[in-house]
Amino acid sequence: MSDFLAGLSRNPLAKRLGAPTVPELRRHHPGDPLLAGPVLVADVGGGARFAKAASALVEEQGVPLLSEPGEQKLHGVVVDLTGATTLADLAAAQQLLGPAVKRLGPSGRLLLIGAEPAEAVTPESAAVAQALDGLVRSVAKELRSGATANLVVVAGDAPPTAVDSTLRFLLSARSAYVDGQVVHVANPVGNPREPAEVDDPRAEERPLDGRIAVVTGAARGIGAAIADTLARDGASIVAVDLPAAGEGLAATANRTGGTALQLDITAADAADRLLAHLADRHGGVDLVVHNAGITRDKLLANMTPERWDPVLAVNLGAQLRINEALLDDGSPLRPEGRVVCVSSQSGIAGNRGQTNYAASKAGVIGMVRALAPRFAERAATINAVAPGFIETEMTATMPVGTREAGRRVNSLKQGGLPVDVAETIGWLGRAESGGLNGQVVRVCGQSILGA
Repeated sequence: MSDFLAGLSRNPLAKRLGAPTVPELRRHHPGDPLLAGPVLVADVGGGARFAKAASALVEEQGVPLLSEPGEQKLHGVVVDLTGATTLADLAAAQQLLGPAVKRLGPSGRLLLIGAEPAEAVTPESAAVAQALDGLVRSVAKELRSGATANLVVVAGDAPPTAVDSTLRFLLSARSAYVDGQVVHVANPVGNPREPAEVDDPRAEERPLDGRIAVVTGAARGIGAAIADTLARDGASIVAVDLPAAGEGLAATANRTGGTALQLDITAADAADRLLAHLADRHGGVDLVVHNAGITRDKLLANMTPERWDPVLAVNLGAQLRINEALLDDGSPLRPEGRVVCVSSQSGIAGNRGQTNYAASKAGVIGMVRALAPRFAERAATINAVAPGFIETEMTATMPVGTREAGRRVNSLKQGGLPVDVAETIGWLGRAESGGLNGQVVRVCGQSILGA
């Protein structure tokens, strides 16, 4: 939503008239602290495994660490429920969370950590682990003023360090538009990397230092925002787009201090050309972001091959070929390599007039899940982000009613920004995020569509 309309919604008169309030989301800016106020860290049940790691992270930030709700406003609430196995434990969690949620301030973060239901040894413990899914999605819809709630489900063999990058992201302002999500963390593939030293100034400001990142569709829109954000975080950018987008592509490369590669990713030799460029010019690649995508909307009854085929070719076919090439022997993808594919909420919920686009974006999700074990064999990962309603030049041309509906059908009552997608990709692209593989993270403010 525009700053003008968002500000108007917060006017006292608008509130008295019953107009919905659009909360102002806290987003990351270089130099901002990871955490801006007191954080409650607690555990429920016996044998909780991650409360100590969460407490250490909070103490590292130099903010007050609480073990039970007090009278002051909270910036964050972290509850480790990996040891919760009974209905009594679940009731204890409710008793703890009730007062804590009341104290959660604007843009606060509620984060639950749970065990994998599939690994539970009794039906009751499996039920309790799965119950956290419904709990967190519901409380996310109850929170106000831009606060979010998410659940991290951790495999039994994952070490405490496996959740570090995920906790940092979900507690920070980088995750402003990620809400009501369930993220699964496994034992990291390859050689698990220890979190950066506390006194390392690059730990949070430049987490991608030294990594080569390729971004397709980088000339404008979300692709340009991804390149900007990854460069801000220390990555060296290889911006890729069509020759026809050369001017915008050059602007992205110049702005980020990166390089530009004009390439039609649907060409038969595109994968070979891209990988050869990465090997010859950059000595390899650490992060590949498949962002390029197109739309050719039409009702299915009126869909023609001229509208169907290009959408599937750009949005899915090109990714399939490039990913297969990345898995080949001699691929320039380095150990701790990360591949992030941009899917869409449309691929989860569907959208009228977008059968081609929705099919391609759902296909991206299927591809990611199928390729995750193969990338793990290379000590690499592949994940997807699924944006919801994101404010772009394209959405700005929508009819007002359609645009407002897109903004309102989520828990945060507004559209996201391109940087919200970019921040999520940056998290998945970290070397420390090796415990995330085959995941699909929605960047949608907890949209009610496809929930």
